Amino acid sequence: MSSSRTFENKQPQRQASSGFDFLKGVGQVTGGTLLSITMLTSSIVAGALVGLAISFRNLPDVRQLRNFLPSETTYIYDIKGKLLTSVHGEANREVVPLDRISPNLKRAVLASEDSHFYDHHGINPSGVGRAVVVNAVAGGVREGGSTITMQLVKNLFLSQKRAFTRKLAEGVLAIRLEQILSKDQILEMYLNQVYWGHNNYGVQTAARSYFDKSAETLTLGESAMMAGLIQAPEEFSPFVSMKLAKQKQKEVLGRMLELNWIDQQDYDNALKQEIKLGRIRSFQGSALPYVTNTVAQELAKKFGRDTLLKGGMRVQTTVDANFQKMAEETVVKWHKTLLGEGLSKNQMALVSVDPRTHFVKALVGGVDPKTSEFNRATQAQRQPGSSFKPFVYYTAFASGKFTPDTTVVDAPVSYRDGNGWYYPKNYDGGFSGPMPIRTALAQSRNIPVIKVGKAVGMNRVIETCRTLGIMSPMEPVTSLPLGAIGVTPLEMASAYATFANYGWQSPPTIIARITDSSGNVLLDNTPKPQLVLDPWASAAILDVMQTVVNSGTGKGAALSDRPAAGKTGTTSSEKDIWFVGTVPQLTTAVWVGRDDNRQLASGATGGVMVAPVWRDFMQKALKGVPAEKFKSPSQFTRPKSN
Repeated sequence: MSSSRTFENKQPQRQASSGFDFLKGVGQVTGGTLLSITMLTSSIVAGALVGLAISFRNLPDVRQLRNFLPSETTYIYDIKGKLLTSVHGEANREVVPLDRISPNLKRAVLASEDSHFYDHHGINPSGVGRAVVVNAVAGGVREGGSTITMQLVKNLFLSQKRAFTRKLAEGVLAIRLEQILSKDQILEMYLNQVYWGHNNYGVQTAARSYFDKSAETLTLGESAMMAGLIQAPEEFSPFVSMKLAKQKQKEVLGRMLELNWIDQQDYDNALKQEIKLGRIRSFQGSALPYVTNTVAQELAKKFGRDTLLKGGMRVQTTVDANFQKMAEETVVKWHKTLLGEGLSKNQMALVSVDPRTHFVKALVGGVDPKTSEFNRATQAQRQPGSSFKPFVYYTAFASGKFTPDTTVVDAPVSYRDGNGWYYPKNYDGGFSGPMPIRTALAQSRNIPVIKVGKAVGMNRVIETCRTLGIMSPMEPVTSLPLGAIGVTPLEMASAYATFANYGWQSPPTIIARITDSSGNVLLDNTPKPQLVLDPWASAAILDVMQTVVNSGTGKGAALSDRPAAGKTGTTSSEKDIWFVGTVPQLTTAVWVGRDDNRQLASGATGGVMVAPVWRDFMQKALKGVPAEKFKSPSQFTRPKSN
């Protein structure tokens, strides 16, 4: 809380009130009679409240407000600080210290709500007395007489129901509060707590919504208009009626002039000032829903949903908004193209990861987030098909027993499978005889990879997958090397990124950094890479996957200006088709399939239909990025046979 006064509080010419004309509607009571009754009643009320302060034992303990943290909105930004969305519960609020609130606004609020704030001790006996008289004459509760301190304790502790007993409780709590907090602390808390309309709680979110600026820079005219909102924010909102908003602004400025807190020229200039409205922000959607929804889920998992909605976190993502939009536009474009090629009802997902940091750079979970919030990039468990094969061959290379030039035989084979026999087949139904592993992967032959998997042990293949972050259930069955498991595009992109960084891995993340609203760091995801794979074996699988792109099933992914490594993936019955590939600076996985898990089209393959999507995206993504070559396996020490 701020502890210094930030403006001079000139003595007013008459008592303040919570309205502008407490005497209006009093009827037959004359001015002199009213004054006498008010003075008498004020004395009685003041004495009664002091007595009640001792006897009201069951009221809330205001001492807890010393450590009070109001619920605050969480803000999610892109890597460059562009606001993507805000997440909040009922209260859309951003807390700011008193010295970062315009003196114009503080003065306007005090003039409107409690001009003797810095003089009383929680209650203003004259104001309360006057309210009692007006309410008695009116035959009901018409006038509040509340000080800012009373309004604050009402908002924090008491129901909104108007009743005499509640008003007494407000007074008691206000007196208690003023004994433990300074005036500036109370004013700061009030300005950050009060409701300003359109789901804006606190002065900062209100200033941003109404005038598209910080509370610190509000002009006198804007401040007076905002102060006029407090008593009935939706009714006097300039978004609802600029005429009524200007009327309340004039009343507040008139009160400030009457108190000698502004002069006539200030008054005239403020009324003439053009009001430039912002926009109602609190219920707007996210600019990048796939990114921000993923972030919100991560925050809820790590900190709890209550903290997400009320904790006022500032979250910097790893995603650049323009880069993400380019990725989304690429997906939409190719979705339409593939529809034209016969892939009806196709859905797509794209995930791009920087292999040097494992920061997610783009995450597209579908064709249109407006029609489906399901995030296929992080939530869809789909079979990777042949894009799983590099995990098997890496495991073989890491064993020290195999190299890219080791010969395997592509010939008919059979394996015991439970009570029967398993006869693996290649995609084309034929057999090609002896060939090096390089060729077997480039041509995506099935039988060689199964043989290699059996030779190194399926459990070791599963260990490799776990190290790479693939956590789906896996059994060491003969068909495992053909990718008969469920993985997400994010898992595939992250796994290939570890290859691209020669075995060095950081936890994949879409969140770079989180602070609270005061700037205290809650989470810092600065990469801390660990060597989790064998560097030679990683370089070797990258070398083989370059052959896939240069002369194998992934030729459609070849980039014109730089080497690339990757692997196609096509599952049985063409239900899932993939291309996962990388350059040294960026790894991207693209998946195409149907949500109902039915066949896309007969003959649909990752090489023909997905590799061009990957190439198109990567050419845009790498524009202006210097071309780099992969490190040769010869730069690393080959592991000894084990």
